[in-house]
Amino acid sequence: MTSREDLLEPLIHQRAVLLTSYRRDGTPVGTAVNMAVDGDRAFVRTPHRTGKVKRLRNNPNVEIAPSTFLGKATGPAIRAQARLLSGDEAKYASGKLARKYRILQGILVPLAHRLTRSKTMHYELTPVDS
Repeated sequence: MTSREDLLEPLIHQRAVLLTSYRRDGTPVGTAVNMAVDGDRAFVRTPHRTGKVKRLRNNPNVEIAPSTFLGKATGPAIRAQARLLSGDEAKYASGKLARKYRILQGILVPLAHRLTRSKTMHYELTPVDS
C-alpha cells in the first residue's frame, strides 16, 4: 500500500497542478492552481467567488495532477479529499504557499485578493486510497 506522502512526493517541486473538481451533475472541471505539499497533505488557495469554491462545498472529492501553468496535465492524477481551512490552519496553509511561491503567493495573490475584496479560501487536500 502506498502512503499519502509517497502519492504527493512527485508534486512537491511541481510549479502548477491541475485540480479537478466536480459539478453537481458529475461533470469534471479542471483548474490550474499553485499547491504546496506538507507531508501527507497539500494546500491550495482561491478567492471565495470562484466556481471551484461552490463545487468543493458540494463535493469535496477532487483529483490532482502535475500540469503546466495553463492546466494541461503532464502526469497521472491522484484522488484526494478537499477540506476548507479556517483560523490558524488557514494561516499555516498561507505560509506554506507563500514560502514555495514567494512572489506570486507571498505578495501578488494576497494583494489581488485584497484589492478585489475577495475572501481567500484555503483548502487542505488529502490523498485517498484508490
